[in-house]
Order: sequence, then structure tokens, then C-alpha cells
Amino acid sequence: MSERIEKMFTQEEIEKRVDELAQQISRDYAGKEIRMVGILKGAVFFMCDLAKRITVPVSIDFMQASSYGSATESTGTVRIRKDLDHSIENRDVIIVEDIVDSGRTLAFLGEFLKSKGAHSIRYCTLLDKPDRRVVDLKADYAGFEVPDEFVVGYGMDYDEKYRNLPYIGILHFDEDK
Repeated sequence: MSERIEKMFTQEEIEKRVDELAQQISRDYAGKEIRMVGILKGAVFFMCDLAKRITVPVSIDFMQASSYGSATESTGTVRIRKDLDHSIENRDVIIVEDIVDSGRTLAFLGEFLKSKGAHSIRYCTLLDKPDRRVVDLKADYAGFEVPDEFVVGYGMDYDEKYRNLPYIGILHFDEDK
């Protein structure tokens, strides 16, 4: 079986949308400080680009949580592989994710971070896949809505491949003839 990528969003389209999200977040948090919590590994590219464009004070931290393993569909069980390095008590937190599909991971992390004393929690995702949602969760900041397809690039992977693509594409698996 071979893999083929159909381009969905170009590097320029992504950069433009990240600029727009940064402007919106900067307006919403005027006069405040933000702690951005990036969900490893997929959100790294997006979060770094976003943080550079936000005009209010930003600090960053990372968590690693997974419900995928090496599969293309969520297992339904969220596991925390890496917890925060710094306290978020009384902090305004934005959880930054690469893609929200079922919503289980973000809902779980939101509750987890609330239990650690965050002042507020909002969700920011580059891609939103509402057709896959199984929990009642809506991102406060969403880059693009996408159909129920498996996407790679700009940090998103398939079995650790394709993260470094500067664009986002749909991964297709073709039967070799």
C-alpha cells in the first residue's frame, strides 16, 4: 500500500489564518498575560507560530496526551504522557491543539487543568473536525473546519511521518497494483 497526500491548505493560507487567530487572542486578552499549553507533539508548529504573533505577554508550557498511539482513529482513552512543568494556578490558560475531532482529549485536559487551579481555560485549535465530535466541546479559537479525513503536515503526523510538511494535506492510502 502506498501513501499519497492531497494538499488541503497551503503554507500561505495557514500563515494568514494564524495571524488572524493571534490578532483575535491579543484583543481578547488585552491587559492580561496568557499561559499557552501546547499539546505535544502535533501542536508545536502551530503554537510557536501563534505565540510569536500574539501581542500580549505569553508564557508557554507543554503537555503530552494521546488517544491515538500509531492508529488513525482515536482509541477513546486519553493518557497523559507528560504533565506541565510550571504551575497554572490563577493563570489564564489557552490549551493549544493541532486538531479537535472527538473532543475527548481537550475535554479531559480542560477538566484536568481546572483541577490544577487555572483562573480560566480556553481552547485553540488549528483544525476543527466537528463531524467526529463525541463530547460537547467547542474551540474558542479555531483555524479551519475540516471534513472527516485523516490530515498530516504542519506538525500533524501519521506514525511520526509528515510533521515537517509546510502545508496541510489529506493522507490517502492507495492499493498498490
